Amino acid sequence: MAKDSADKKTKKVKRPTPLKRDIQNNKKRLQNRELKSRVKTALRSFEEALPKGDDTLVKEKLNLAYSVLDKAVKKGVYKLNKASRTKSRLTAKVK
Repeated sequence: MAKDSADKKTKKVKRPTPLKRDIQNNKKRLQNRELKSRVKTALRSFEEALPKGDDTLVKEKLNLAYSVLDKAVKKGVYKLNKASRTKSRLTAKVK
């Protein structure tokens, strides 16, 4: 008897395919939103560091922005050309 009740608890729920896709899409959308937010934050912190004139701070923020952009490309959130274009513009602002 105890084994039957244990089987019922661990048994997976059989969902219709559209519902499963909806769950997966929501999960992925939240991950993408989080990564996009991290990119925007890194870009904003870089922009704020520019007028201060501190070269080490600017380089640090630039490296952080590069890193986050590259991770976004790796995850498929941004396309490679968009990230390359953004990084090029950031580098131009430093010079």
